[in-house]
Amino acid sequence: MIRYKIYQNQQKKGLNAGKWFARAVSDETFDLAKLAEHMSKHNSPYSSGVIKGVLTDMVDCIKELLLDGKSVKIDDLAIFGVGIRSKAAETLEEFSLEKNITGMRLKARATGNLSTTNLKLDSQLKQQAE
Repeated sequence: MIRYKIYQNQQKKGLNAGKWFARAVSDETFDLAKLAEHMSKHNSPYSSGVIKGVLTDMVDCIKELLLDGKSVKIDDLAIFGVGIRSKAAETLEEFSLEKNITGMRLKARATGNLSTTNLKLDSQLKQQAE
């Protein structure tokens, strides 16, 4: 069940100023240990400790691959990659790493059974009480 809150846009100007929108809210965040515990209860022959070890190694490997310029696809979840934030240079000659690259970010694109279309079909929404 995906919970949402309704909120009012606080901008004073613009097309959406003062209008009302929905925002997804989460009531709990699972870290690796809690995810491993959850997974171990799904008829798994593996303990939460073994699962946590595998997940920890997976995270380390994903970081390593991303920092090597690779994308990593976890089927039916997401394709992870690194994006670059940059600002414009007037000419190719004026472009430099120091002046124009402003940062990097982690990107995740839903894939497979978690694609936007499937997520919309499979999910149920419920307004969260205030």
